[in-house]
Amino acid sequence: MTEEEKLGELLRELVQRSGSDLLLVSGMCAAIRVDGQVRQIGDHPLEGNEIETLVASVLSPFSLAQYRQTLIGDASYRVPGLGRFRINLHHERGRAAATIRALPVRVPGLEELRLPPSVGNLAQLRRGLVLIGGAAGAGKTTTMAALINEINQRDARHILTIEDPVEYEHQPLQSIIEQVEVGTDALDFHSALRAAVRQAPDVLAVGEMRDPESMAIALSAAETGHLVLSTLHTTDVASTTSRVSDSFPLERQHTIRQELAMAISAILTQTLLPSHKVGGRVPAVEMLMVGYGARQHIRRNALQHLHQEITMTKNKGSITLEESLSCLVREGHLGLEEALEAAVHPDDLKSLLRSTG
Repeated sequence: MTEEEKLGELLRELVQRSGSDLLLVSGMCAAIRVDGQVRQIGDHPLEGNEIETLVASVLSPFSLAQYRQTLIGDASYRVPGLGRFRINLHHERGRAAATIRALPVRVPGLEELRLPPSVGNLAQLRRGLVLIGGAAGAGKTTTMAALINEINQRDARHILTIEDPVEYEHQPLQSIIEQVEVGTDALDFHSALRAAVRQAPDVLAVGEMRDPESMAIALSAAETGHLVLSTLHTTDVASTTSRVSDSFPLERQHTIRQELAMAISAILTQTLLPSHKVGGRVPAVEMLMVGYGARQHIRRNALQHLHQEITMTKNKGSITLEESLSCLVREGHLGLEEALEAAVHPDDLKSLLRSTG
């Protein structure tokens, strides 16, 4: 059996068990993540060189060269009959390890994701920057893909995505869609973003804003009339805003805040929580539809006032985390204690639940 066939067997088990990730760590048996829980599979521990040989056998020449140079290799991989996977080959404790994620075969709708209806407002925007924050595995990329799908089904627009790698494959419906994969179609995010602006997209989706240069280009594109969607590893509206400006040298942060205040249209953050009602996990979200007040707070770096702006712009579709959690409690997804543990303002949550009975 070839190395590619051995890896295929592990991936087949991942798919058959409806797992999200295959985890290969030196000194341990292969493991899969199912509904957030890690379960070991296989009958013998793997060694680092074994993992490296196994995974390197399916990397593209570009990704393999990247791995040889930096000890980190990212790639997408397609297995006929199984689907697509996102590969990350890396090192830990001086030995090779890998995480391989099963990529979905179709783009889910916003309703399927159990997101609040007002999240659909983001797909109605015509320009500006929309940031989606959350921890790793919080479903940020899935939400962004669902928003792109909404636009694709409704509007005749030019949509361009830049990802590393492409996770959701979109089929053109009403819109023309181009999907650029870093490492296959472009050398890096910087060059892909610079080229994207010259390709006149109406909607530009950036898988993740990783560094100041990417952020500066995305801000510029949003200021000049494009709708720009991107994700950040953040936990709430305020930290998502500060992450952008804090990524730049101190002497540039004031200018960046001014640009961000002009460009930003909405901020959504989400976390996934175990559901008692449907199994799996459901999202609890916080969303700010940015208006005049929020722009002034961002300019002055008075981000502590953004929570108040959320409550003041509910008529625009903004929603507090506590409102989202209260809905999940009323619908039977969460218990009260679990919701209170996830809340940032637990007294607000208690008040909401009392007022709705």
